[in-house]
Amino acid sequence: MGKHFIRAGLIGAAMVIAGSVQAGDWTLDGGMSKIAFGSVKNEYNGESHVFTGLSGGVKDGMADITIDLTSVDTRIDIRNERMGEHVFKGMATASLTAEMDMTAMEGLAPGDGMMVELDATLTLLGEEVPVFAPVFVTRVGDDKVMVTSDELVFLATDELGIDAGIDMLQEIAGLDGITRSVPITFRFMFTEGDQQS
Repeated sequence: MGKHFIRAGLIGAAMVIAGSVQAGDWTLDGGMSKIAFGSVKNEYNGESHVFTGLSGGVKDGMADITIDLTSVDTRIDIRNERMGEHVFKGMATASLTAEMDMTAMEGLAPGDGMMVELDATLTLLGEEVPVFAPVFVTRVGDDKVMVTSDELVFLATDELGIDAGIDMLQEIAGLDGITRSVPITFRFMFTEGDQQS
């Protein structure tokens, strides 16, 4: 599931670059950014989870975001631990990267926004998975850009290579089933420059 989020994050970073009037670098504000994903167990019990440990930015037209897999928060401590052990197999991070046209969003003034279709690559557990998503970019200040998902992004657990881990979670919790199509949303705040504000 974390992989889905990671891809979305990279896409957002790329958009930030495009929104720059100048070809400068942008730093992800981890405190103002997050990735959220949903799951449904036993057909009807839906839950929302988040990744809060995000870092990275955009440099030379390349967005590169690192997702701290240990920051997954499912609202249940033991489940967080099981996610790390069985789903993420002890891996600490995943990454999302995307190359963007930095001139695509020239002219955006504070308060302006635009839609962008982005494609990125999510790297999780050694696998590289292509991810496509519509995003909305808003210039919220002279040196700040916010990138948000415009629609739910769905990723399949088999494509991410985490089906075996989900099987294990289902067995440990004694569940009849856990959905294998994961909805994801995200919010990324970028600040112009090399240092986070």
